[in-house]
Amino acid sequence: MTGGGLLVAGTTSDAGKSVVTAGICRWLVRQGVKVAPFKAQNMSLNSFVTKEGAEIGRAQAMQAQACRVEPTALMNPVLLKPGGESSSQVVLLGKPVGELSARGYHGGRQQKLLGTVLDCLEQLRGTYDAVICEGAGSPAEINLRRTDIVNMGIARNAGLPVLVVGDIDRGGVFASFFGTVALLSREDQECVAGFLVNKFRGDVSLLEPGLDMLQGLTGRPTYGVLPFRHGLGIDEEDGLRVSLRGTVRESVVAPPVGADVLRVAVCAVPLMSNFTDVDALAAEPGVVVRFVDRPEELADADLVIVPGTRGTVRALEWLRERGLAGALVRRAAEQRPVLGICGGFQMLGEHIEDDVESRRGHVEGLGILPVRVRFAREKTLTRPEGEALGELVAGYEIHHGVADVTGGDPFLDGCRVGQTWGTHWHGSLESDGFRRAFLREVAAAAGRRFVPAPDTSFAALREEQLDRLGDLIEQHADTDALWRLIESGAPRGLPFIPPGAPA
Repeated sequence: MTGGGLLVAGTTSDAGKSVVTAGICRWLVRQGVKVAPFKAQNMSLNSFVTKEGAEIGRAQAMQAQACRVEPTALMNPVLLKPGGESSSQVVLLGKPVGELSARGYHGGRQQKLLGTVLDCLEQLRGTYDAVICEGAGSPAEINLRRTDIVNMGIARNAGLPVLVVGDIDRGGVFASFFGTVALLSREDQECVAGFLVNKFRGDVSLLEPGLDMLQGLTGRPTYGVLPFRHGLGIDEEDGLRVSLRGTVRESVVAPPVGADVLRVAVCAVPLMSNFTDVDALAAEPGVVVRFVDRPEELADADLVIVPGTRGTVRALEWLRERGLAGALVRRAAEQRPVLGICGGFQMLGEHIEDDVESRRGHVEGLGILPVRVRFAREKTLTRPEGEALGELVAGYEIHHGVADVTGGDPFLDGCRVGQTWGTHWHGSLESDGFRRAFLREVAAAAGRRFVPAPDTSFAALREEQLDRLGDLIEQHADTDALWRLIESGAPRGLPFIPPGAPA
């Protein structure tokens, strides 16, 4: 028997599809429903490694956590990792299969993946009571409809009802809802069941006349109005996102336990990947995290992080062009804390041999750490565990670069020289004991009277956020109507066609 399902689409990118999907998943699992997330095609530089060694989008890993299930490659069969303005690495069922230009992907390869995507969705629907799918961008991107496999293409082929989410905080939500439906073909329109308003501020009663008019114009109801809430954008796909205690660009910081705060500067390198690594720091009381792109912004930082990137050589050039490279070298010489993660670790080394990612061959690194890096064609995808600073640590690795560490003190898979650390391990700072030990070292080196909070649990904070998302759905959506829609697992077949709709 095939389980129920729903596709959460959006009027725009960043309308809230990821968090709404997670919220629906958490609400369902609290009702005893066995549920799984799904996104046919994801474009993101934030990814995660499943237990079986498959790379998927972090948003789907977060949604799996909302469902209280282990993430698998079935939940995100196609992942696109941008490598520039017009090309991406294509990751299929968790493994990279090559680089394609946008024209090459949309020109033929994408449609060939439809069978794989539908097969993955069918496997999930055969295992779970319900599968909550997330769309991408907008379903009304009519220039891409012919090859679409993530919005109306998957809804039509899999027989899924579609809930369209709109961000009212941006303005123009009624026009966005109406225009989205109006631009769809008749067959696609029949899949659209209704709307969900996201990020509303104010008195809902003032919005209700507009919702009634929208239903009169489109024949489709609104399934809920979700209020604006700060700090709910966990593990989103793009942008310098919202962290667990506020925005990471302008952190909302809980008061410190000790006398001082700790200031962390993250170099905003091009094609930055897995910047979610700093979320665990931003969740700590008294830790201020900000992204920077000028050398003078490193001056008052107690810790500088050089994060991962999809373009290590390009990011290294950017550090030099911006004057950040020299500032990092001086900082390391002065024994001021620096942490390099993945691509950032590689940049801190002596040199890089890259005939895979940039194809630039031999490139000199910053020379801070005794490490030589060679890019291998096969990507390392693992979930390592170990010990550092006397604490247990777990993480995940996603990289082509193979590091040959020739000196320094061991640190996870990398090394430490003075107050400069380097590792390929993403997610290590989510290990609470290790994070506290690391912050104590940073504070001592920086001369700060900073004390890590003894009871901050990153996992518990994430669970709290997911429960808040579930609460939003439970308290502000028409859950009875939403469940009937999900349980049916089929389009509503609404007959109304807005004027001017394409045939």
